[in-house]
Order: sequence, then C-alpha cells, then structure tokens
Amino acid sequence: MINSPAGEKQLLELKLFSRDYCHLCHDMLAALEVMRSEPELPYFNIVVTDVDGDPQLVAKYDELVPVLVDSEGRELCRYFLDTVKVREYLNTFR
Repeated sequence: MINSPAGEKQLLELKLFSRDYCHLCHDMLAALEVMRSEPELPYFNIVVTDVDGDPQLVAKYDELVPVLVDSEGRELCRYFLDTVKVREYLNTFR
C-alpha cells in the first residue's frame, strides 16, 4: 500500500504486458509472484494485459514482451525480470 496525496492508502500496482503463448511472459509472472511474497517488500498487485487483445498494444510491444511497467507507465524491464531494478522501485514506497 502507498499513501496518496490525500492520505488514503492505495494499492501499488505493476503492469505486465504479456501474451498467452509466451514462455518468457509466464516466467516473468512466476518470478513476480515469488517476489510479491517477500515480506521485506511492500505488497503489490500485478495487472497482466494480453497485448494481442489491442492492436495499439501489439504495435507498441509486439516482440518486446514481456514488458513490466510501473504505475506511471515507466518501463522497469523487458524479456526477463530485473529483480534489482524492481526491488529498488518497490522500496521507494517503504
């Protein structure tokens, strides 16, 4: 949970752009699930979006998936989970 400007708690979310048939996408999601269970990190929600459901997302991400972005849409990593970068990002909310 993170504090919003108004002081109420909001869920921290990471967005994973993915494809159903992509083994790298499945691997990144599994690694994120493990990371989410680490008690020293703030809890976060993972929102998985299949790029094949939207032509604009296919045009943007096509062969780049999996792509993980933060709540502001900034790319954290692609292809493989960059655990160092994601941990650094998550720890800014502690």
